Amino acid sequence: MTPTCMLKFDHISFSYPSAACSVIQDFNLEIETGTITAILGPNGAGKTTLLYLALGWLKPQHGNILLAQKALSNYSRRMIGQWMGLVPQSEHIPFEFSLLEFVLLGRAPHLEPLDMPGKEDLDIAAEALHRVGMSALQHQSIHKISGGERQLVLMARVLAQQPRLLLLDEPTSHLDLCNKGRLVHLLRELAGKDITILFTTHEPDVASALATHLVLMRKGEILKTGTLEDVFTAQNLSQLYQLPVDVIDVAGRKIAIWI
Repeated sequence: MTPTCMLKFDHISFSYPSAACSVIQDFNLEIETGTITAILGPNGAGKTTLLYLALGWLKPQHGNILLAQKALSNYSRRMIGQWMGLVPQSEHIPFEFSLLEFVLLGRAPHLEPLDMPGKEDLDIAAEALHRVGMSALQHQSIHKISGGERQLVLMARVLAQQPRLLLLDEPTSHLDLCNKGRLVHLLRELAGKDITILFTTHEPDVASALATHLVLMRKGEILKTGTLEDVFTAQNLSQLYQLPVDVIDVAGRKIAIWI
């Protein structure tokens, strides 16, 4: 049975060892299954840290994180990899992978230790490259493509992973307008197949184009949370960014403009 609440942050607080104050402070949030939630906030709000906490890469000093209504600490790394996948802003790749080889790494949580990928894994990886529009370059070195193309390949790797919860950190930061549109369309398609999506962004218009739910985050705390319709307002965005922001409707979509 699919859980109603996919991910829950329950009174989470976190600080880095060298930090003078908490990065995340008494943070409470529930991500419902099948929703697309944007965490919108300025640089330094703690958005990326929150994703790393969700993945178990960082441990909170206080509070609990629940995945599918079970404590995250009850999951093995392999189990977390079957449930959750991350598309980072960028990633250092030390080896000379072809695009197909790199995307095949997404199959690791589904393989036994020391197993080699089989034909089914290859087919899944090739299909993932096709879905992000990169199949023609599948034998190209990942070091010989642009930053925007690399972002699409990172997306393909997580598609090959087949997670139920997809985490994306500033997913459109390196993409041109055409590929932004491609990514938005793909994420909407995934959400229609009951994939839960949580992404961070500092671009209000990306949040408006994609999200069903919105979290406004500043200095490790939630300012507002709720449906996009309720939260994406001039008053709320002005408070978030601390400058005058207006919200207008363009072709049925809310657009934020700073004044």
